[in-house]
Amino acid sequence: MPSPYPIKTCLWFDTQALPAAQLYTSLVPDSSIGQISHYGSENEHGETGSVLQVEFTLGTQHFVALNGGPHFTHSPAASIQVFCPDQAELDRIWDGLLADGGQESQCGWLADRFGLSWQIIPTRLGELASDPDPERASRVIAAMLQMRKLDIAALEAAADGLPAPEASA
Repeated sequence: MPSPYPIKTCLWFDTQALPAAQLYTSLVPDSSIGQISHYGSENEHGETGSVLQVEFTLGTQHFVALNGGPHFTHSPAASIQVFCPDQAELDRIWDGLLADGGQESQCGWLADRFGLSWQIIPTRLGELASDPDPERASRVIAAMLQMRKLDIAALEAAADGLPAPEASA
């Protein structure tokens, strides 16, 4: 039964709501842009007719990107997690979010060019980190803590107590 209280996450932007939503929906499978609303003459930080908000979904999650002006900025204290089935998909999304000015952080975190924080995570990490052998799980977490973009082969090698394989160029 659908909830009588729809839940959406609102992301505040200065003026970049539409390009941000377009980037995000282009990278995350099964995503789409929904309703777009525009400012009328009451807009104090832009032209009449400029984008006010963009509703969009990333997978099954609902968001609103709001052009609210320069008053607030994004913080790494909140991030969007994307769980990827394989390294190729992880690399594709990671590279797309970093394009045109994003910044890598640690442990699968990055900030895109709009300043929004993301965690791009292989689903395999959860499997490895919850291994019933605490030593295997500990090695996986220790390896993850040394990475920027997460590398599934290196995480699997760490679980097995092996050196990380050479990165492919």
